[in-house]
Amino acid sequence: MAGDLAIDIRNVSKAYGRGAGRTQVLKGVSFQVARGEFVALVGQSGSGKSTLLNIIGALDLPDSGAVHILGHDYGTTSDRGLARVRNTEIGFVFQSFNLLEHLTCLGNVMLPAQFDGKMTAHQAEERALEALRRVGLADYAARRPSELSGGQKQRVAIARALFNQPALLLCDEPTGNLDSETGRDVIEFFRKINDEDGTTLLIVTHEERVSRVAKRITRILDGLIVEGDDSTIARDSEAKDSKAKDGNAKDSKEEEGAA
Repeated sequence: MAGDLAIDIRNVSKAYGRGAGRTQVLKGVSFQVARGEFVALVGQSGSGKSTLLNIIGALDLPDSGAVHILGHDYGTTSDRGLARVRNTEIGFVFQSFNLLEHLTCLGNVMLPAQFDGKMTAHQAEERALEALRRVGLADYAARRPSELSGGQKQRVAIARALFNQPALLLCDEPTGNLDSETGRDVIEFFRKINDEDGTTLLIVTHEERVSRVAKRITRILDGLIVEGDDSTIARDSEAKDSKAKDGNAKDSKEEEGAA
């Protein structure tokens, strides 16, 4: 079964700070994602979801517990080995795009090639152009991020994440800086990547509309994983909406009475 798992996290804990200021962010988290799955990890700000994503992406290390990603045991992998996994086997998409303003779109997408050293400049350029074509921005290759809309910036960031054809794509609030329509288009593109390429996708979000596109939903609350399927999420969301509507109706009636 381990070979079928892209993500295998066991009893992972993580805290930040010292003494009275120490904050326990993850509290013995266990979390598995099969290869080829499209999973949404849903949680509010401070729930620990971004910390968990950073550990999965080898951007941070746990205080305790076992982390196996794409068959790599992070506990026994060297720093250089972890860097290679980050660059060649995992793609990252962030809320803030993280594009370099002084580079063109093509230059931004080609960045991973600088850390590999195995491609010629021509090969890297061809691969970057193909990635831009994939996201519908081949004609924008010479433009700089300042000339793009938010949705276009995110698509360039996605093209960069796809440059090395990663087996695992990690997305941290990828629609957080986008309007609802543009965000929907981006999420649909993620679904297309999962369906066509079989890329394992993990999207961390607090937005229920985003999570509903995933094939499995898992929630994290106060540093602990709370498993939940689509129906559970839907019921909770509907209950919140109903409560909010009741509250608004009550407020309206009270205002009418006061008038």
